[in-house]
Amino acid sequence: MIFAFQLLLSLSILIILHEGGHFIPAKIFKTRVEKFYLFFDPYFSLLKKKIGETEYGIGWLPLGGYVKISGMVDESMDKEQMSQPAQPWEFRSKPAWQRLIIMIGGVVVNVIVGVVIYGVILYTYGKQVVPVENASYGVHCSPIMYQFGFKDGDKILALDGVRPESFSEINKRMMLDDPHEVTIERFGEKHIIKLPDNFGQMMVDSGVKTGAFSLRIPFVIDTVEVGKNAYAAGILKGDSITGVDGYYSPYYQEIAREIRNNKNKLVRLHVVRDGQTIAVPVMVSKEGKIGVGPQSIDHFLDVDTMHYSFAQSIPGGFHEAWETVTDYSSQLRFLFSKSGASQVGGFVTFAKLFPDEWDWWAFWERTAFISLVLAFMNILPIPALDGGHVMFLIWEMITGKAVSQKILERSQIIGMMLLLGLMLYGNGMDIFRLFAGS
Repeated sequence: MIFAFQLLLSLSILIILHEGGHFIPAKIFKTRVEKFYLFFDPYFSLLKKKIGETEYGIGWLPLGGYVKISGMVDESMDKEQMSQPAQPWEFRSKPAWQRLIIMIGGVVVNVIVGVVIYGVILYTYGKQVVPVENASYGVHCSPIMYQFGFKDGDKILALDGVRPESFSEINKRMMLDDPHEVTIERFGEKHIIKLPDNFGQMMVDSGVKTGAFSLRIPFVIDTVEVGKNAYAAGILKGDSITGVDGYYSPYYQEIAREIRNNKNKLVRLHVVRDGQTIAVPVMVSKEGKIGVGPQSIDHFLDVDTMHYSFAQSIPGGFHEAWETVTDYSSQLRFLFSKSGASQVGGFVTFAKLFPDEWDWWAFWERTAFISLVLAFMNILPIPALDGGHVMFLIWEMITGKAVSQKILERSQIIGMMLLLGLMLYGNGMDIFRLFAGS
């Protein structure tokens, strides 16, 4: 429910602002707006009220929202209106440059929202980074990394000879930049590990979702969930877990992996409490969990917090937004592979972007990300999206000749079918993964 509420609230905010980006310039250019809706309203609305010439409402189908602008070929496919002579207040009667501004208004607002939210986050919370030299315990590797020669505890020094500014940059560059060489430190000695040209695609094919590496930290218990198996076994906050049966390691990721490998089994945890090691039998759930949470990274590693003044937060917001869009667009190339297409998702995937506990920083950070993703996807030159309308308007402005009504209607239908198909596919993959337990 927390996942769903966060997604619903985030999308509601972004949909209203996006549609407002179309609504405001339409009003400025004296174009009639017949409807302004949050969510779609086939057959009936949950709420509606007409103010002036515009009906404002909330639909029952939470798949988006819309503004119905008079004299425009859109998802309403109002052919009867379009068959009548054009009226001065209609979209089709306005100069092409005005229609272009109306159409890009939603995307512009989404970009502005993303920049502003990132700027406010930087000003309010700052930005926490872990410099690579502060990764005292080295890294924990995703399974695919072992085949290239990486080991848990390695310290990453450089990618293609360039030292990353922070740990988060390592994972991003490993996925998107396809580095050929990684310089590591292992037991005080430097080594160079070679990677293949298509390394990023190989990561996608292997199903990696959290990055090539995670920061290795000791396993010290911070939370014990009441009613779960660890709670029943007597595990306490502050306990350190250093082993599972015959496997020993002081690090969280290795112990968590060993626990996952013993689903539905009774294991003996080696627990350090008050300087003494005790054995605690605990039943592992079918999901591979025992109901504990580790202390956060900043308990063990020096995390630098970059503070931003109001003046610094403005370019900082632009920088964060630009990196978000460029990174997202770089990842799109993976969608054209079988493994990449299998990771496409719908509303469940979007909901999982949010944490399972309410956190304002995380909520606004994810909202900024989704806003920029919506802007990027909406401006693509696909009929039925804003970018499709923009494409036809630019053609009209260049050639001086408007695209025929019949072509606009047909392209709108094709675009809507394409988008519906993608939506069904994405949400279908979500349902499949839920039943498959992945």
